[in-house]
Amino acid sequence: MVDRVQDRSTVVTGAGKGIGRTIARVFAAEGARVLVSDLDLAAARATVALIEEDGGQAVACQADVSKRADAEAMIGEAMSHFGSVDILVANAGIFPSATIENMSEAEWDRVMSVNLKGVFFCVKSVAWAMRRQQSGRILLTSSITGPMTGFPGWAHYGASKAGMLGFMRSAALEYARDNVTINAVLPGNIRTEGLKDVGPEYLRRMEASIPMGYLGEPEDVAWAMLFLASEEARYITGQTLVVDGGQTLPESALALD
Repeated sequence: MVDRVQDRSTVVTGAGKGIGRTIARVFAAEGARVLVSDLDLAAARATVALIEEDGGQAVACQADVSKRADAEAMIGEAMSHFGSVDILVANAGIFPSATIENMSEAEWDRVMSVNLKGVFFCVKSVAWAMRRQQSGRILLTSSITGPMTGFPGWAHYGASKAGMLGFMRSAALEYARDNVTINAVLPGNIRTEGLKDVGPEYLRRMEASIPMGYLGEPEDVAWAMLFLASEEARYITGQTLVVDGGQTLPESALALD
């Protein structure tokens, strides 16, 4: 199907770099008008510049999604620029590492505020507009970590990403009659800026744990998001789409021999 998101107004949070930047660029390349939101305004503007170089339409917005006022202002800015919000991609998230023994209450609260409460604020801020127009797509960037797997040092991150899915399922029920769908993509190991300092041996070990034998690219996540935002996915809500190259499939390392 052509024109999956043509002329549809789209908000992407955490779009100043990494997966969020690629989602914004892919949607813009498909004809969406994109509000690029990030805590770092300079990074958001850099994403907008890339989109405009490719002939797309985008505007930058600074927002801290952990603050309700910022989330509301972000949606208001999209409404002002585009007249509606057809698609929300709640992608913003943080992933600091800390063992439970060494994790402070403040560290736990910060991860929950951005990753989980931030989703609540964004959805709450946009849902009234989508309900009024009787249409909308809400997409969440979750993770395999938490909902499906665990990793030492990421207990707070995993809890936030698993909590996101619990929120999604109830929210999907609340807005189903309004033709608003809410779904989540669960990325595995994706090659982003966050991996630039881990070293070749660590990357080799990561790739060895993936049945397909290589890391995913941000585009792999963006294409999954694009499908869920399209009319082709109109009858899908409250669901998850895992993008991990088969990483969560093996029963043990023996299955990869």
